[in-house]
Amino acid sequence: MADEQKDKKSSNPNQINIELSEEVAEGVYANLAMIAHSNSEFVIDFIRLMPGVPKAKVKSRIVVTPEHAKRLLNALNDNIQKYEETFGEIKKTDEAPKFPINFGGTVGEA
Repeated sequence: MADEQKDKKSSNPNQINIELSEEVAEGVYANLAMIAHSNSEFVIDFIRLMPGVPKAKVKSRIVVTPEHAKRLLNALNDNIQKYEETFGEIKKTDEAPKFPINFGGTVGEA
């Protein structure tokens, strides 16, 4: 009987085992996202924009279906609401981020 219950648990069709490698778990920093779409997919580019550098690099591109894009939107809204309940309202500014050209450190001269 116990073996039958164990087999039922391991074959649960609603359970998903998700693997996260160490490399992916480290994450990638991005401070800009650009979104494009077609009739069948949304493309989200996560970009790292560095101060004083005229060229930015796409660090990751995620392609999802419109249905998954809407699920992502709902999940982000839910998480932002929970975040703000805990830490307070996230301030929004229409200005572009202001980076110090030297990141706050000393400026070298050659």
